[in-house]
Amino acid sequence: MIEAESQMAEAASYEEQRRRQVEANKRKLEELRLHHLSAAVRESAAKPSPVKQRKRKARAPPGAGEDAPLRRSGRVANLPEKPKYRDEFQDFEKRIRRSYGGKRRDLSNRVYATEEQRDYAINAAQELEEELGSDYPIFVKPMLQSHVTGGFWLSLPTHFSRKYLPKRDETIRLVDEEDDEFDTLYLANKRGLSGGWRGFSIAHKLVDGDCLVFQLIQRTKFKVYIIRASSYYETDD
Repeated sequence: MIEAESQMAEAASYEEQRRRQVEANKRKLEELRLHHLSAAVRESAAKPSPVKQRKRKARAPPGAGEDAPLRRSGRVANLPEKPKYRDEFQDFEKRIRRSYGGKRRDLSNRVYATEEQRDYAINAAQELEEELGSDYPIFVKPMLQSHVTGGFWLSLPTHFSRKYLPKRDETIRLVDEEDDEFDTLYLANKRGLSGGWRGFSIAHKLVDGDCLVFQLIQRTKFKVYIIRASSYYETDD
């Protein structure tokens, strides 16, 4: 009995000693793992991250590629070059200004028509419009101060411009009753005559109250008839 108890005590002591040894081994392993982990972190922090080297493009020497033609697709390369209408009309307007001079009329000498003169000129122009008939598109345009002095801008009827006149800026020729011709610049977006109209107005001494009949005899050519407001007094005599 005593011997059995002694053996059991030894076995319990052995198990306790074995348990303590296992726990001690675990602590050592954990310490070793932490040590290696911290060392690896320090080592990675000490190493600089690699920087990618950017490749620099070599610059072409001055003048290189000037003679080389631009690359275009086959369809685009065979198309004709687009005309530069803006440059052409800017040159045209400069020529018009040079031909008629740069001096403006003395605005202090403006002529102002009376209501009777305006009515007379408009009625006479409308009668002439009926006589000319409808073989060609036609319209009547009474003159105001802005048409014949200062800026010399002549706006044309919107409905007429949309129906009969070009859709882009173009030269329109005015032919007077003596068959003298005057080139003007038609601005499609604004539907009016700009460069050249000043010369026509000055050459024919147009004043406020005069009334013009425009007859479109060709696609970009008007026959222009002038009814003078001053003729009102001649009819009273």
